[in-house]
Amino acid sequence: MNGRFITLDGGEGVGKTTQLAHIRAWCSANHIEACFGREPGGTPFGEQLRAILLDPATHADPISELLLILAARRAHLEQTILPCLARGAWYISDRYRDATYAYQHYGRGIPAATIATLEQASGTDRVPDLSLILGSSSSTARDRLSGRGQSADRFENENSDFHARVAAGYRARATAPHARWIDAEGDPDTVFARIRPHLEALLP
Repeated sequence: MNGRFITLDGGEGVGKTTQLAHIRAWCSANHIEACFGREPGGTPFGEQLRAILLDPATHADPISELLLILAARRAHLEQTILPCLARGAWYISDRYRDATYAYQHYGRGIPAATIATLEQASGTDRVPDLSLILGSSSSTARDRLSGRGQSADRFENENSDFHARVAAGYRARATAPHARWIDAEGDPDTVFARIRPHLEALLP
């Protein structure tokens, strides 16, 4: 079976973690070897950068933030994603390039051309086979975040205008040929029922 690269993306509180558990169970039921990771993260080096990026005490300008994200992504690709795909397994990443354009382009205002140039230079411009982009109302996202019972991270602490720009960015990214917009309103089983057909389409 050919390796498949799938990304699950969306703003804060859209339910990605819950849906990743559903995808993991679906892969197991279909006897698919699957690897899972997250961004920023996916490697020990990436997890160190993740801690810096999410720390509310971190004060980084947008370009510095972007460079840290791309450094983590390069390690993620080279050390984890590509080896997994090379042996024919599927790789599912919690966030990937769509997040960079949604947060750093739409949210922070970095020109898309700048991001694209840095991606190309760093070898982090690989396109996934399928990008699942989850979207929900701001009220649903807030309710889900409040139910976590944990302190907000650096991105979650951004104001509502920032998150509105990020949401618009995800809507725009969902128009790409490899991307699919997933309505994340409703209970987890209902949301996964919207995801399943897109996974099934990747089966041989």
